[in-house]
Amino acid sequence: MPKIAMNVPVVEMDGDEMTRVLWGWIKELLIEPFVDLKTEYYDLGLVNRDATDDAVTVASAEATKKWGVAVKCATITPNAQRVEEYGLKKMWKSPNGTIRRILDGTVFRAPILVNGIMPYVPGWTKPIVLARHAYGDIYNSVEAAVEAGQTAYLVVEDGEGRELSRQVVHKFTSPGIVQGVHNVDESIASFARSCFNYGLEHKLPVWFGAKDTISKTYDHRFKDIFNDIYASEYAQKFEEAGIYFLYTLIDDVVARVMRSNGGILWACKNYDGDVMSDMVATAYGSLGLMRSVLVSPDGKYEFEAAHGTVTRHYYRHLKGEETSTNSVATIWAWTGALAKRGELDGNAALTDYAKRLERATLQTIEEGNMTGDLIPLFRREGVTPVKLSSRAFLEEIAKKL
Repeated sequence: MPKIAMNVPVVEMDGDEMTRVLWGWIKELLIEPFVDLKTEYYDLGLVNRDATDDAVTVASAEATKKWGVAVKCATITPNAQRVEEYGLKKMWKSPNGTIRRILDGTVFRAPILVNGIMPYVPGWTKPIVLARHAYGDIYNSVEAAVEAGQTAYLVVEDGEGRELSRQVVHKFTSPGIVQGVHNVDESIASFARSCFNYGLEHKLPVWFGAKDTISKTYDHRFKDIFNDIYASEYAQKFEEAGIYFLYTLIDDVVARVMRSNGGILWACKNYDGDVMSDMVATAYGSLGLMRSVLVSPDGKYEFEAAHGTVTRHYYRHLKGEETSTNSVATIWAWTGALAKRGELDGNAALTDYAKRLERATLQTIEEGNMTGDLIPLFRREGVTPVKLSSRAFLEEIAKKL
């Protein structure tokens, strides 16, 4: 068959470890035989981020602003052990955090439902879409180690450098640590509108929770902005659509989510979304079955897998050992990006190809061919699951495709 043409590239952000290996195989086996793939390539592997002083991450985000659609492989956010392991110049910040900050986007994550993979929470019969605020909190924090006898302050100055307020954070009688976080009204408002728009588009009620009873300024600002925007811009639209908005404390939201049957958009602050997205993904079956997309207020899209770089499997791969690594979420990153590229460009053939690849992937699993992590979760009458290696799984999808 003639390859499907692409008129506009997607921004390709390569990554680290086992997901980087899968990345190459997915392109080789599932995309390049069918699509005349056009990408603007950026190597976001940890070695290249270190070599470029992380400039490559900023460049990839700026390219996403230009072209409108990006697809990202999982990357390492280094800790002290990784700095030593890779001989890094410094402990670079999360590339996802950098990209989110530049695009000022909201991350939406939803489970990939497979016939035969049963959720750990039996009542979750519908998808829970998790929206993660993509700015601020600890991901753009400043931190310091503090010695005994030292005092940390929260100081606010005006534009001329004149001190407006000074509050004691803590007087340290023993060694400790201190952290400063921030957020801005504009980003919170963009997050709120993104969530309300997504809820309207997909007919999902929107739930949001914070800890405003404890954090009476920081978290309370989130509550006020969400409530004000909903009341002034969305209340009537939600009523007409037959959906609703719920604000309550974050611990109450967690309890409500566990009792629900799904079918909601759960809006979370940055850190809450980071943690709860993994919980939701695992409860639906696997971190390898979670789609993720970052959407900017002006309609730029960055698709990625919701999981990490699968370090343990990578070390086995380096030894020449066979692995059985789930690549479904990484496939969905590519299908999401290519489908959106086709939608924006009026390229129906490209969008159709992406949907066919998703169907081929689901059918491969539903017929019993899967990676090892899915076998304990698979229950389908008359089907005995078969464990495939990382590459054999992709080859089986290619046959189905």
